[in-house]
Amino acid sequence: MLKFLARRLVNYLVLVFIATSLAYILASTTFHPENKYLGRNPPIPATTIQQILKDHNADPNIPVLVRYDHWALGIAHGDFGKKIDGDEPVTAELKRRVGVSLRLLLIGTTLGAVLGVLIGVVGAVRHRKPADAVGTVASYVLLATPTIVIIIVVQTVFVWINQKAGNPSLFPQTGEYSSNLHGSAFWLDRARRLVAPTIVLTLFGASFYSRYQRSAMLDVLGSDFLRTARAKGLTRQQALFKHGVRTALIPMMTFFAYSFGLLLTGAVFTETLFNWNGMGQYLVQSVQDRDTNAVAAVTCFTAVLVLLAGMLSDVLLAALDPRVRSK
Repeated sequence: MLKFLARRLVNYLVLVFIATSLAYILASTTFHPENKYLGRNPPIPATTIQQILKDHNADPNIPVLVRYDHWALGIAHGDFGKKIDGDEPVTAELKRRVGVSLRLLLIGTTLGAVLGVLIGVVGAVRHRKPADAVGTVASYVLLATPTIVIIIVVQTVFVWINQKAGNPSLFPQTGEYSSNLHGSAFWLDRARRLVAPTIVLTLFGASFYSRYQRSAMLDVLGSDFLRTARAKGLTRQQALFKHGVRTALIPMMTFFAYSFGLLLTGAVFTETLFNWNGMGQYLVQSVQDRDTNAVAAVTCFTAVLVLLAGMLSDVLLAALDPRVRSK
């Protein structure tokens, strides 16, 4: 098992290098950061613009491969360069944004996965009964509704709750925290601001995961090994939870691991509408700013997350499937 994980790790590291390099080269050849400084009043001298771009390793007059070599040497020392609109290191901004996204997405994604699995299992066990129908309809409605609409509905509900409670700031709808608070009040404010976006992520996660889990569980319910377990004396509940649910969770583990790895930079609408300055918002902002260093850094971070998700998926698969551990 350890040899298998070691081989997978090497493969993933190669893929991270390729993905990050391609992102940098593609951004360098398509972005034109000099346009950010043109047309200003008063105009910026051309020599000044060229010096700014050179300091940020974004001078289009320098060949792309030369810029890539300079950038790769910096990466080897943990330096992703500087932001195009200032001298702040991209690494510092990346660290701050990662923490913001993790605080938001870790809870919402986990709750969505757990709730989705429960709904899927209940739907499969109660196939074509009211519980299954309610879960199916609710999931399809959420999946068919645009993300922005769901977010606005959730925000409207919480505005109504605030009005009924007589406290407009009971559940704030924007930002991660209030800078004028300290101590326990600061952390309570953070928790209240986390409620609405977490519910949005939980709803979307539960709708996706419940469909996959229900399908996987229905396949297991008709399998021979489950009937064999019943024939050996296990009750229906024992057979379902000891063998059925565990087997049905195997494909879900891979889906959950990779979904979380990609979600950290994919929750763009949630972070934007709730004004959470996380990784998804940073990626969109970096593309708008034509910031090659930032785009490459976000791509590298996402690739590393997918690497970790793949390793986590392999470990969870081995924990759930004895056949993997025996190889």
